[in-house]
Amino acid sequence: MSFSKDVLSGRHAVISGGCGAIGIVIVKRLTDHGATVTVNDLIEPNAAEERFAEAAIRRDRVAYVPGDLTEAANVDRLMAAAREAFGPVHIALCHAGTVAAAPLLDVSESNWDRTMAVNVKTAFLLGQAAARAMVADEIAGHLIFTVSWVADVPWPEIGPYSASKAAMKQLSRTFARELADKGIRANAMAPGIVGVGLAKIQWDTDPSYKTRAQKAVPLGALQTPESVADAFLFLCSPAADYMTGSVLVVDGGCSLYPMD
Repeated sequence: MSFSKDVLSGRHAVISGGCGAIGIVIVKRLTDHGATVTVNDLIEPNAAEERFAEAAIRRDRVAYVPGDLTEAANVDRLMAAAREAFGPVHIALCHAGTVAAAPLLDVSESNWDRTMAVNVKTAFLLGQAAARAMVADEIAGHLIFTVSWVADVPWPEIGPYSASKAAMKQLSRTFARELADKGIRANAMAPGIVGVGLAKIQWDTDPSYKTRAQKAVPLGALQTPESVADAFLFLCSPAADYMTGSVLVVDGGCSLYPMD
């Protein structure tokens, strides 16, 4: 499916984690198709500007608001800044995430708490704040959560991450159930093993990981960030306007088979 370059014209999205290796490609894809996007991440504004420039993102279609969204006050500040930049928010992409590799018996309490805070708490706070704004503005908006195939298939040594993504999946469905009568939809997107960050490092440096990952991906290659961004473009477009409570799985077949 291809989309016209103005398919998202008039739609304003806010995204958490929008300056990461996947997030920046999502921002590029949405702005290239007419959306305005307010981006949140933890990096300094100058660093964000560099990433926007490197990705050739139109500067008139993007605003940047730094802040730690595990704190509700920063979520409120993000929503206020988004409104000031581009008006009411139509789409909220709860994308921020973190992962650390360790067997469950070695996972520290701080590792567990940080994973749940960054992945689940920020998704809840941003989803809630965006939905409240949509209700106040009488906008039939859309909440989109980045989950993962490992929400359903355990992957060794990322137990807290898997648990957090399962929680986000259920959070998305609960938002969908509770907000449907207000015209607000909620869906999730589940990528596979994307060739960035920790997965790319392990693929390149750990032969046992690469063997396991190759076995887990029926299509045989790491997923590209562009593939993930295409899925988000679809979800943000009018083509997905009748979807709610769904998980769009684009994982190269990872979720089809057990790994061992």
